[in-house]
Amino acid sequence: MYKALYRKWRPLTFDDVISQNHITDTIKNQIKNEKTAHAYLFTGSRGTGKTTCARIFAKAVNCPNMKDGNPCLECDICREADENSLTDIVEIDAASNNGVEDIRDLREGAVYSPERCRYKIYIVDEVHMLSVSAFNALLKIMEEPPPYVKFILATTEIHKVPATVASRCQRYDFRRIRQNDIADRLSYIAEQEHIELTKDGAFLIAKLADGGMRDAVSLLDQCSVCADRIDAETVSQTAGIAGNDFLYDILEAVADSDAPKAVAVTAKLYDMSKELTRLCDELIMQLRNIMLIKASPTNADSIITVMPDDMARLKVIADKSGLDKIMQWLAQFQNCRERMARVMNKRVEFEMNLIKICSDIKENSVQTIDNSEIYDKIKKLENKINSGYIPKEKEFLTATAPNTDNQPLPNVNVDIKNINPDEWTPCSRWNEIMQVFSDINGAYAGCMNGSTASTNGNVLCIFTPNRFAIDFLKKSRENAIALSKAVYTVLGQKYSITARCTTTVEETKAKAEQFLKKAINSGIETAVENN
Repeated sequence: MYKALYRKWRPLTFDDVISQNHITDTIKNQIKNEKTAHAYLFTGSRGTGKTTCARIFAKAVNCPNMKDGNPCLECDICREADENSLTDIVEIDAASNNGVEDIRDLREGAVYSPERCRYKIYIVDEVHMLSVSAFNALLKIMEEPPPYVKFILATTEIHKVPATVASRCQRYDFRRIRQNDIADRLSYIAEQEHIELTKDGAFLIAKLADGGMRDAVSLLDQCSVCADRIDAETVSQTAGIAGNDFLYDILEAVADSDAPKAVAVTAKLYDMSKELTRLCDELIMQLRNIMLIKASPTNADSIITVMPDDMARLKVIADKSGLDKIMQWLAQFQNCRERMARVMNKRVEFEMNLIKICSDIKENSVQTIDNSEIYDKIKKLENKINSGYIPKEKEFLTATAPNTDNQPLPNVNVDIKNINPDEWTPCSRWNEIMQVFSDINGAYAGCMNGSTASTNGNVLCIFTPNRFAIDFLKKSRENAIALSKAVYTVLGQKYSITARCTTTVEETKAKAEQFLKKAINSGIETAVENN
């Protein structure tokens, strides 16, 4: 009967486990020196060797011919353990045996001494799936087990394991396996199985495995029945992913703002039955590489693992855009990936995102609010209008700023109301005054946008289309003092400051009505933005 490659080539000793030397060396020393703990907690992503190391440990501590911390693989205990027929090594799948009754059965079985081995080993896989009651039932036996019982808990979600359980174990964190190590292991397995595997094919499989050896070997097994020679193209077709050339074509189109080309490449991939969600994931990874090339060009070769030809193309794309633009693309693709999981037509979502990026259309960041908030704000605005908030006739509104210290201002030697427009001298340094004022009071300075100023004698008059600016000046002494300080800082003398609204009643009412219509049709927040 055919045996899957990932089962056939599962490591049988600690020396066969790759990229986890920080764990295997420690456990081997414990076994050699007979200083093993009563409970272990193995955590890490899938396919990194947690269950494999647990099985090797169970064999090694019970092997009568243990060699340098590794099982001999020749004795009856090792052979039966590899065949899963040794009753003293018990594996429990907590995903399907997660109730308190299952743990009670474990506790009842733990009181009996081993039949043939030195230790009885309990391997609990996916331990985070246990219920709260099951964890509580496990606590006592884990804290004070019989001397011949050892526990090995394995999980991919360590945050779900209660601290009371984790604190009773020696914890070991399994790292993702490096791509180069996976590629080397795949090449060795392919050679032993008489499979023709190219270097680029092994590298692409290692990349797709995302640090998991089991996924890599399974994909190799799948590719071996699709072609006699496994190269990058074979892997791409088998895994249903886009080849690197297609990815770079899309990224080059994005960098060149060429939306037709980007959409055309996407359509070609869609016709080839490529999964667009997977395509979006691959583009995100390549944009991550481009970001790192742009951010750290001198260290790019050491922090990015790609083929030399791919690195050259990535550098060309990185040279076309700035780091801020690349990070903006990356964020937009990540948002698109999240939305693709919720929408019915993934192709429309993906193409819409491509066109936005190529056309430099920013995503809408306006947050919607519920109707009750919209109508409340509209009602408040109507009340202000009806209560005389808008001037009832065309008039100039004036407000004199208070003095900034105890020294009196010079006497106003002009009649403000009788000054003709031609008698005002434009203040050429008004923008400088606004810059200084913005540093002092940025919130009020924003209300002064679009304003100008003129002087006549010791009077400085501000002409603004925004009535809010005048209200803030009249009602807040702090705002007026801050503006006076800004004027004095730039012009070097004190002025009696006035302000005039240049918008007529009719203009203000028309703008208010336009605002209300927009608020009702598209939401109050959008209306505020556009006005």
